[in-house]
Amino acid sequence: MPAQGKHRRTKSRSSLTRGIALVGTGGAALVLPVLGATAAGAAPAATAQAATAQPGTAQAAKPAAAPKSYVVAAGDSLSTIAREHSVSGGWKQLYEDNRSALGDDPRLIRPGQKLTLGKKAPEKPAEKRADRSERKSTLAAEPVAAPAKKAYTNDLDGWINESLDIMAKHGIPGTYEGIHRNIMRESSGNPLAINNWDSNAVAGTPSKGLLQVIAPTFDAYHVPGTSLDSYDPVANITAACNYAADKYGSIDQVNGAY
Repeated sequence: MPAQGKHRRTKSRSSLTRGIALVGTGGAALVLPVLGATAAGAAPAATAQAATAQPGTAQAAKPAAAPKSYVVAAGDSLSTIAREHSVSGGWKQLYEDNRSALGDDPRLIRPGQKLTLGKKAPEKPAEKRADRSERKSTLAAEPVAAPAKKAYTNDLDGWINESLDIMAKHGIPGTYEGIHRNIMRESSGNPLAINNWDSNAVAGTPSKGLLQVIAPTFDAYHVPGTSLDSYDPVANITAACNYAADKYGSIDQVNGAY
């Protein structure tokens, strides 16, 4: 083993001597060998420090450090700074990160300029996915307002309009005018009208409601979603229109007793 400190003193004098010789030439990169020596001297210390770190410590769990900064010294170049500070992407990335301060020529750096060494680490994909999941969960938790139910007036106009909407959902043809015309002929708009004198009444199945529908016809052509009471105005209209569509093509084609 060499004498303690002998090897280091010899190397240091060699580097310094070489640096002083270059100063005499007037070169801009005169300090670089000295910087290299400084970095080389620091490397063993860094290695020793890393060797003393205990595995499994919280060091690995620390968040990414904020970007470091560096003040340009005489004789520096982007290449040497990137190399000495292990900048990911080399001098090109260092230039891109500091373009606003350096201008268009990466060679024109001046002593005293402050450079950023590396950027803040981007958010991890897992963190982004977690954020999206939280947003989805929040949206899912928010109640969705049900669409407002259409209101109808409780009169002949409202009954016809509600029946027309139900008929449209079931593909049953018919118009407001055709329905209204037949209602006025059959019951004069009275939803409780009943015929107790014709042949149907004699047979025990009197015609009932706005469009005077007998019970067997009402049961056969009843439209799902409407009342099972044949006196109900909307149920009576939709069942009668369903029957008329089957027998005549549409309630609009009915112009007399049916």
